Amino acid sequence: QVQLEESGGGLVQAGGSLRLSCASSGRTLAINTMGWYRQALGKQRELVATINNIGSTNYADSVKGRFTISRDYAKNTVSLQMSSLKPEDTAVYYCNAVVLWDFKDYHYWGQGTQVTVSS
Repeated sequence: QVQLEESGGGLVQAGGSLRLSCASSGRTLAINTMGWYRQALGKQRELVATINNIGSTNYADSVKGRFTISRDYAKNTVSLQMSSLKPEDTAVYYCNAVVLWDFKDYHYWGQGTQVTVSS
């Protein structure tokens, strides 16, 4: 089992910045990829950014150049630096961890943190 706890959400004006952090605990050595997803009201959850065990990153087109994901492998944390925020970035942001076990992916989720960008 892996437990995830997010922090850092809040209200910010358009053009501003926020930093989200996620601390993992439990079977952290088994984690392969960590990342962030978001879900806006009335929409499906979507990928924002991921980072794997060798530091390779992947970003949604909508956040490229504005968001940066980073990971501290020693502290088992993942962060998302968000800049040039837009009202359309408003959503609940979820931390995600993927554990590879017996040739299967197991996804773990945090409880979510609200990010609201005002125009």
